[in-house]
Amino acid sequence: MTTLTTEGRSTSPGGWKPSALRRGRGSGRQVPIGVLLSFGVLLLVVGWSVVPGLFTGQDPAHGVPADAFQGPSTAHWFGTDHLGRDEFARVVHGSASSVTSALVAVAIGVLVGGLVGLLAGFLGGWVDVALARVVDVLLAIPSFLLAVVVVSALGFETINAAIATGVSAVAVFARVMRSEVLKTRRAVFVEASLLLGGSRWHVLLRHVLPNASRSVINLAVLQFGLSILVIAGLAFLGYGDPPPASDWGLLVSSGKDYPLAPWLVYAPALVTIATVLSANRISRWLRKTD
Repeated sequence: MTTLTTEGRSTSPGGWKPSALRRGRGSGRQVPIGVLLSFGVLLLVVGWSVVPGLFTGQDPAHGVPADAFQGPSTAHWFGTDHLGRDEFARVVHGSASSVTSALVAVAIGVLVGGLVGLLAGFLGGWVDVALARVVDVLLAIPSFLLAVVVVSALGFETINAAIATGVSAVAVFARVMRSEVLKTRRAVFVEASLLLGGSRWHVLLRHVLPNASRSVINLAVLQFGLSILVIAGLAFLGYGDPPPASDWGLLVSSGKDYPLAPWLVYAPALVTIATVLSANRISRWLRKTD
């Protein structure tokens, strides 16, 4: 190939610059600072939920009445509540319930919604029409209202709130999975696999599912943050575990009764907001790098 040189740099006739391409690829692998901070926040919250004793030695259920309503200090990072309980310890120990519930909700949405979307998009025909109508009905109901209805039927517990949140997310995962399957099903390698004698189920599991699941993974990260927010909202309204549980939403609900101790609301609320925003930031970054 004939090459042209401009100021000592090699270029192709179309103006393509290998060095510029290499620089673009190298810069594309750099992770933004905001994403690193978001990963740090999520890792911290997961650490709280797995080994809370590593971060605090205070008892989240029992306090010292003489220490009631102490503001944030080096002894009590998030202050104390009306019973003298350390608010930081309650937030840390409450993260296990919040994170576990969010993971359960995401798992339900991914498994049930992903299966519905996978079958609807790949099989088509009357299966697609029937499942699509079910998804349309679920999408027509506000997700939080659907979660309230489900948890009211199952009972006021945090695990039931997680199930309710997962049920409300099924339609979203089904819609995204169906859209990705429809695009992947028309790919050349899928048609080639069918022409070479591959069964429909082999093609579905070997080719369609792995390629269609990437957008679902991005959505799962986003839904993790949304699930924490929805479960906290349900706990705030009293649809979760009763006191002395320390779910983040319940802590906010309990703290609002003491306006002279605003840290009882700010601390769990800010932790919830930071966790949700971190999950959203990571999801956006994964979508851009896909």
